[in-house]
Amino acid sequence: MKSRFRPGACRAMVLFAVIALCPAAHASSDDTALTSLIALVSQRLALAEPVARLKWASQQPVNEPQRTASLLAEVNRRAKANNVDPAFAREFFQDQIEANHSLQQALFNTWRSTPPQEAPAPASSARTQAQLEQLTSPLLVSLSRLQGLRATADCPSRVAAGIANWKSLTRYDTRYTEALSQALSHVCQTGGVGAIG
Repeated sequence: MKSRFRPGACRAMVLFAVIALCPAAHASSDDTALTSLIALVSQRLALAEPVARLKWASQQPVNEPQRTASLLAEVNRRAKANNVDPAFAREFFQDQIEANHSLQQALFNTWRSTPPQEAPAPASSARTQAQLEQLTSPLLVSLSRLQGLRATADCPSRVAAGIANWKSLTRYDTRYTEALSQALSHVCQTGGVGAIG
């Protein structure tokens, strides 16, 4: 079953969602930053399927500890330059990696009984890796803008509301629901994503 959440449509959806969710003059900068973060995280999660296809085709495991360590080291190095607590940045990106891996593993489990029909093009690996890397900087910028929200008592419920708004405004594939909550699970200092209303 093909995903309806296509990476090619992500940039347009990011811009649409940011504009659509924050039209009111009274919308706080925290909520605008949160909307941007959710859009970027969703865009990164949408790359799980092409990454999984590449790994499947080349018989690579889902979890690649060396690549993970390299990304987290790079995030740690760049966090201070973006005025983000390095420990927070590492925890956030660890969540991104784990959420992505959970989606990839689910695809691998499906493909063991029903292999994917489309093989990735030879150039796909470099292109997909470049897309992932291009998301690191805007994610760090969004994290820097959210530091005031992180300690507020209503942070978890605002994250939950932001996710609900994002789902209502996009053709959201429900297979991403758990992964999106996992990817945003340490945005708030208390951890977790709250219930709505």
